Amino acid sequence: MKGKIAEVFESVQGEGLYLGERQIFVRFFGCNLSCKFCDTRLNHFTEYEPEELFEEIKLYQSGFHSISFTGGEPLLQKDYLKEVLKLVSGHGFRNYLETNGTLPGELADVIDYLDIVAMDLKLPSSTGMGNLWDLHREFLKIALKKEVFLKAVICQSTQEEDLRDALALIKEVGMAAILVLQPNSYEDGGALTGKIEKFKNICTKQGAVVCIIPQMHKIAGIK
Repeated sequence: MKGKIAEVFESVQGEGLYLGERQIFVRFFGCNLSCKFCDTRLNHFTEYEPEELFEEIKLYQSGFHSISFTGGEPLLQKDYLKEVLKLVSGHGFRNYLETNGTLPGELADVIDYLDIVAMDLKLPSSTGMGNLWDLHREFLKIALKKEVFLKAVICQSTQEEDLRDALALIKEVGMAAILVLQPNSYEDGGALTGKIEKFKNICTKQGAVVCIIPQMHKIAGIK
């Protein structure tokens, strides 16, 4: 079994609740979505056996918080990912999955080997794609077996109705996980300030736990 891996590198987490934590990043090649704000256009990969990838991960010095399996979308290579997660968790490392939250069946097959799930909520007016609420709902129910937080990219095009639909989904599933509102890094942050503050106030009034966290690795010029 071989997996398609775009890159393996060490850096600090640049977004979400674990901002600033040192991680080993394993970037999987390929994605099932085409969000208009996507900042990871991948055009090459290296094939690894699970054991080969694990040996490369072990080359990095100890002291990192976790191993971030990111993409692309790692769950597209679910069987390969599962074998790697087994190796990593078996050696005492924490597994951190960054995912677009649209492959619930695949998540169910690997959830036992994960520690943290950073799940995107793809708001239709942000992505330029269709409605993914049903997939997100099923995905989130499974993700709640482990530590999970949500991220939603906010663009100039993002509609309040989509945010309210996301809040309704969170309430329906009955979770208390934090929702991170993330300004689109391709747009003027200043121009988004008013909208994202308004959205935060809407979330707070709905009883959601919410925070605003930009992509700090881009601001700091870190990979």
